[in-house]
Amino acid sequence: MPKTTVHLICKAHIDPVWLWPWTAGLDEILNTCATACDLLDRNPDVVFTRGEDWVYEQIEKIDPVLFDQIRAHVRDGRWEVTGGWYIQPDCNLPHAEGFRRQIALGRDYFLKAFGTFPRIGFNPDSFGHASLLPDLMHEAGQRGYVMMRPQEHELDLPARLFRWRGRAGGPEVLTFRIAGAYHSSEGMSVQHIEESLTRLPTGVRHTMCFVGIGDHGGGPTQDMIDWCHDHRHAIPGAVLKFSSPSRFFRAVARSARQFPVVTGELQYHAIGCYSVQHSAKVGVRRAEHALIQAEEALRMEPDLRPHYESSLREAWRWLCFNHFHDTLGGTCLPSTYPQMDAQLGLSQTTADEILALTLRRRTVREPACTHQRLFIGNQTGADFDGWIEHEPWLEWTRWKPDWGLVDERNRPVPFQVMDTEDCFSDAPRLLFKLAVKRGADRTLRLVGGMKQSARPGPCAFTPVLGRGRTLRLKGADLSWKLPELHLLDDHTDTWSHGVDRFREALRAKANWGRPRRADNGPLLCAWCVEGRIGRSHLAAEIRRYTGEAFIEVRLRVTWLETHRLLRLSWPQPSAITHRLDGVAGGSLRRASDGQEKPVHDRTLLKLDNGFAAGAVFPDVFSLSGTRRELRLTLLRSPVMAHHPPHNGEQERRVISDQGVHTFTFRFYPRLSRGPLVLDRHALSLHRRPGVTDLTRGMPQRPGRNEARPRPL
Repeated sequence: MPKTTVHLICKAHIDPVWLWPWTAGLDEILNTCATACDLLDRNPDVVFTRGEDWVYEQIEKIDPVLFDQIRAHVRDGRWEVTGGWYIQPDCNLPHAEGFRRQIALGRDYFLKAFGTFPRIGFNPDSFGHASLLPDLMHEAGQRGYVMMRPQEHELDLPARLFRWRGRAGGPEVLTFRIAGAYHSSEGMSVQHIEESLTRLPTGVRHTMCFVGIGDHGGGPTQDMIDWCHDHRHAIPGAVLKFSSPSRFFRAVARSARQFPVVTGELQYHAIGCYSVQHSAKVGVRRAEHALIQAEEALRMEPDLRPHYESSLREAWRWLCFNHFHDTLGGTCLPSTYPQMDAQLGLSQTTADEILALTLRRRTVREPACTHQRLFIGNQTGADFDGWIEHEPWLEWTRWKPDWGLVDERNRPVPFQVMDTEDCFSDAPRLLFKLAVKRGADRTLRLVGGMKQSARPGPCAFTPVLGRGRTLRLKGADLSWKLPELHLLDDHTDTWSHGVDRFREALRAKANWGRPRRADNGPLLCAWCVEGRIGRSHLAAEIRRYTGEAFIEVRLRVTWLETHRLLRLSWPQPSAITHRLDGVAGGSLRRASDGQEKPVHDRTLLKLDNGFAAGAVFPDVFSLSGTRRELRLTLLRSPVMAHHPPHNGEQERRVISDQGVHTFTFRFYPRLSRGPLVLDRHALSLHRRPGVTDLTRGMPQRPGRNEARPRPL
């Protein structure tokens, strides 16, 4: 019988940031790659494997001599560039466009630096893998993938080598799941080799085994290489051979059609990483949407793009760097996250400047007008039909009862005056609903001599304190119990190793105070209420808009817990048959079986009474559910960077996420349409049209409380 070839992959798993700052990761890539070049010079049959655009970019800038050595080894086939993405990201939480940028940045760099782009994706340490990835890799010309997590005890797969499709009928990538470990930090052993020989598809005579020190670099040692030479034929039925991922995939390509097919996401690993370090996840998501909007704005004003090409690319680089699986997963040192905030701040600031300048380039093209105007530009990348709030500057003037808004055809635009963000000026905040096509502009004029209804609209309701100080909403057409907030014990580590759901004891429920009315006009009825849960303070605003099928809740949590978890619980009137959860790039059908899963923006609940319910939650990244209840995991408070077997007890320990966090929810108790309506609402919360004041052409700008604006 032919022997199985064990392709020995010499590599160094280098986390650029984890239990050390990113600058220490920078040191390690320089040291490890220099050592790898020395090993290749001494061992002519060894091949070294290294991925990630970020690594090569830093070496090229800091040590061009080393970079030239690497390039020479690449030309000679002794050094394989694999993976090819910008970094090894978290493979659940980035936006679909974030994943595309990971691949695009890497492809652009490697084509320029090496004249080729790897055909093998490589994310062995990422904590689960989204169903979108096979489509994106296939789109980029990548036909193979190497992963490790989830491992055998977390997800049963039909074989170590399989064809992975993200969706039924979708493109597939040939995928290899690493056995045991992606390194050999304890030294080489027969057991390490033998693990790689397990669970191969019938008839396959090739596998991969990884050689080298992991996490903080180091790569293979001479002792490891010598062991491999000495044990080349020591494993019965196998032969060891120094190789690379691309050589392995070429060797098995002919047999690929016989390999089993796996469809959908690859979950689960480290469920706590979906929710820990909430502020970091929100920061990444906001920066992603801001940069997507900036790209749309430059598409609308293409002559500005050359001015921002370099800074926009740098903004995407820093954003993609913070997709790194330990950073976005929330498992790094406490000192990492202020640095992350600063790096994401660069991305956000770049986007903000582009959006502000491109919007105002369009306002200056508007003809003069004797009325003050609101200019609304849709740079969101999609049609917008939603609610806008804006505080026009009126030179300290109070809003008068006969003032109003009219559109381009002199039609009245319904609006409502709200309190301003400050607690000082007399300026108004206007709420109105507007439809703006993608890439289009609207202008509304402020005019006098109009009648504006101040009476409560059909959306009026009253929150009622019920048993246990829970809240029920009542109105002429509304009787609905608000979802509850629950506080649970959570003694898992930062990652929540070893569990697939949070099932510790319920510690407390939210205790709400007396609601206070904030708005009761023709378009919006809103109430504010404060409460407590455990040691933490809660403040909520409950909104209902005229003509909308949802209840909006804006929640602020001052989180002061340790080893606790905050969950939003939404019981359903009928059993949940399944959920359609938002995921990167679309929707995924999941069972409501209690298992914790990563989520993007929303879920739709299919009920066995034939109806559906839905929820939108752009600031939530983790959910589960039972047969009768949706559960959203909002916050966790483990010790930061705590990994067993350490018990997490030390004097200088830091607790995750303590401080202020905000959430917006839209609940649809009865949903008659599919998940696309939820996606539209989620997008309208992430990306809003730009609004600016336009006073060009006005004969004068009156002072405080002078009569204005002019009638039509």
